[in-house]
Amino acid sequence: MAVLRTLVGLAATAMLIQLAMAANHTVGGPSGSWDSSTDLQTWVASQKFVVGDNLIFQYTPNHDVLEVGKTDYDSCQTSSPIQTYNNGNTVISLSSPGKRYFICGTAGHCSQGMQIEIDTLATSTPPVTSPSTPPAASPAPETSPSPAKSPKSAPGTPSSPDVPSTGSPGTSPSPSGLSPRPSTSSADRGSFQTSLTLGFGLVLMMLLAL
Repeated sequence: MAVLRTLVGLAATAMLIQLAMAANHTVGGPSGSWDSSTDLQTWVASQKFVVGDNLIFQYTPNHDVLEVGKTDYDSCQTSSPIQTYNNGNTVISLSSPGKRYFICGTAGHCSQGMQIEIDTLATSTPPVTSPSTPPAASPAPETSPSPAKSPKSAPGTPSSPDVPSTGSPGTSPSPSGLSPRPSTSSADRGSFQTSLTLGFGLVLMMLLAL
């Protein structure tokens, strides 16, 4: 019994929640009603119907409400309705998902626009779609550093080899680390030869004198 009472309580709670969430749709409202002067197709397109909502028709005595099938709806046929209402304030509960069709039974009113197609959804919560994951960006290809290029000499210009720097121009380094001898001029050589000749002449004269 305790389990049964719990189930009944849950069912009653669910019904109360559904009733609290139910919406009342006054056909053609708020500026119009169930008549031939209201753009009923635009009104239907602006609404969203879910299970538990109520459809309210308010109309004058020269109108009525017929619930019909798809074929009679398309042809405005009034001879075999599913249900007929004519009390001027008709409330229809949308208790199940699917499409339902309503027209006015007064001659000529259906062809003048007094017809609506109601598509009732099972729930008011739209399906949750997971956001698409953007593709991962591929890493940029690694570029190896280009080898350093040796500078090229201008065309037509021979490249000079490295020449070691020397001391003062005109003197070449002496071998074995010795300092270079001073060069003898031609005038010094001439005076030396003259002195040698004179000395040899004097020695010769002394020998002859003996």
